[in-house]
Amino acid sequence: MMEIKEIEELIKAVSKFPGLGPKSARRIILKLINNKDEIMKPTINALVNVYKNISRCNYCGVLKSSKDECNGFSNCSYLQKKFSKICVVENIADQWSIESTNIYNGYFHILGGTISGKIDKSQKLIIDSLVERVKKQNIDEVIVATSATVEGQTTAYYIEETLKDINVKISKLAQGLPVGGQIESLDDGTLFSAFKNRTQI
Repeated sequence: MMEIKEIEELIKAVSKFPGLGPKSARRIILKLINNKDEIMKPTINALVNVYKNISRCNYCGVLKSSKDECNGFSNCSYLQKKFSKICVVENIADQWSIESTNIYNGYFHILGGTISGKIDKSQKLIIDSLVERVKKQNIDEVIVATSATVEGQTTAYYIEETLKDINVKISKLAQGLPVGGQIESLDDGTLFSAFKNRTQI
C-alpha cells in the first residue's frame, strides 16, 4: 500500500483513541475520505467547536461551554439547580456512567484524577472548592464514588479526612464494586447496587 504522509499522520492520531488500533483507524479514515461533505466536514466543524469552546470548570470540575460563566461558587451555572447531595468522582467518564443509570439525582464534583501520596496545587484547589460547596450549598451528604483501586481509596480517605470536621454525612459506594474496579467500566446493574447500598464512612 502506498503511504501518504497526511493519511498516515491521521491514522496515528486516531489510533490513540480508546479501543481503536491502526486497522480500525484506517477504516474510519477511509469512511471520512469517501464522504468528505457528509461526514468529514461536519466532524471537523464539531471538533473545532469543542476544542475552542469546551473546558472543565475549575470550581466543580464538570465540562462547560465557554458561553457558561463558571468562575467560583456564585457564578457556576451548574450549581444553580438545588440538590442536597454531592457525588465525588475521579473523571468525566465516571460522571457520565453514573448519570446514565438514573439512580442518582444530585450534584457532581469531578476531581480530574486521583491523589497519589502528595497532592499538587490543582488537586488541592478542587478539594478546597468541594469543602466550600458543602458549606455554602447546605449539603446533607457527600458520596465518595472513587474507584476501588489503591489510588481511588487513598483519595477517598483524603476527602473523608478533609470533611471530618464539617457536619455532613460522608458515604461511599458499597457491594458490587470489585476491588481494582473503575467506575466507568461498571455496568448499570453494578452501579445501581453500589449506590443503593452505599455505607456511611
